[in-house]
Amino acid sequence: MKELLKQYEEKAPEIVFNWKDSETEAEGWTVINSLRGGAAGGGTRMRLGLDMNEVLSLAKTMEVKFTVSGPAIGGAKSGINFDPKDPRKKGVLERWYKAVSPLLKSYYGTGGDLNVDEINEVIPITEDCGVWHPQEGVFNGHFHPTEADKINRIGQLRQGVIKVLENAQFSPDIHKKYTVADMITGYGVAEAVHHYYSIYDGGIEGKRAIVQGFGNVGSAAAYYLSQMGAKIVGIIDIAGGILKEEGFSFEEIKELFLTKNGNTLQADNLIPFEEMNEKVWKLEAEIFAPCAASRLITRDQIESLINSGLEVVSCGANVPFADKEIFFGEIMEFTDSKISLIPDFISNCGMARVFAYFMERRVEMTDEAIFEDTSETIKRALEKTYAKSSSKTGISSTAFEIALNQLV
Repeated sequence: MKELLKQYEEKAPEIVFNWKDSETEAEGWTVINSLRGGAAGGGTRMRLGLDMNEVLSLAKTMEVKFTVSGPAIGGAKSGINFDPKDPRKKGVLERWYKAVSPLLKSYYGTGGDLNVDEINEVIPITEDCGVWHPQEGVFNGHFHPTEADKINRIGQLRQGVIKVLENAQFSPDIHKKYTVADMITGYGVAEAVHHYYSIYDGGIEGKRAIVQGFGNVGSAAAYYLSQMGAKIVGIIDIAGGILKEEGFSFEEIKELFLTKNGNTLQADNLIPFEEMNEKVWKLEAEIFAPCAASRLITRDQIESLINSGLEVVSCGANVPFADKEIFFGEIMEFTDSKISLIPDFISNCGMARVFAYFMERRVEMTDEAIFEDTSETIKRALEKTYAKSSSKTGISSTAFEIALNQLV
């Protein structure tokens, strides 16, 4: 696996598109790791301090993810070095998408990512640039559909991603109009834990869980884990945290979800971040779902959780460990050798899978069909990993070997 990974990491990307904004200090990159299958896909993010190497590592991560989620295309990513709180953000995105629109028409598909909203920013701005849909390049480069079929599938994709959930099994409140895009990634993180316990180790009922981050992914993961019968004992995000050693009830977790402030945890008994950051890593829990930013978790933090009885990590964040390597750094390798570590390209593939589901064929547009498809995709990936090695350790290295054999 290590040799395959080295080859994959060192291979130069096929296309690097660099853009400098004419009106602000913003700079952006689209990195297309390869045009495997004639196209590449990956979202657009914005943050101050972002550089080309970050975009490259995320493009390579996307290519690995597509071996699980489909379609069989190359990985790509777009990133803009700019403060997303700056009032000039909309103009920056408009000029960025105008510059990158020839790629989006031909062979590159994008979507939302960190600080860039799929529904309110990516779709309307790319439409104004003459792109039918942000995934049009994947249709043209990979699927080669007839014009009529392309129109039908783009319509299906457009409708499906923003579909309002109607089934109370999947929505915390059907009157609040949560969409597939709001919930699917966190659902996949929770389903990865559910399938892990079914395949490797009995059941999830009564297992204690810690969730890091309470944005779209973390809050949804907490909601679905609690719905499955896991006991959430701690939640930490940038605003602070809460803990309850006996576990919060499902009703309490649901209320926290419904009352969050945007992507931030709200609670009367909120523990300040510094204090919570001291306490959370000492909690006893079997499940950990890191769903905040990338590269946050230190060796000391994960070691403390392992010593307190941690059994499985389901990654909601891409590359959650504070390693400098693109994929498999020292902290990730240590964790993988000690406990069950479900890699991000399996556990957080929900949104990528939804795109693939709507692009690949004409499909059923019900909540049940969409969510079941993501669940089954994650289950199959874990079953493949288990078939290669039934050990509860080394799950990530085994999964990487399966993926990289398709790419190198």
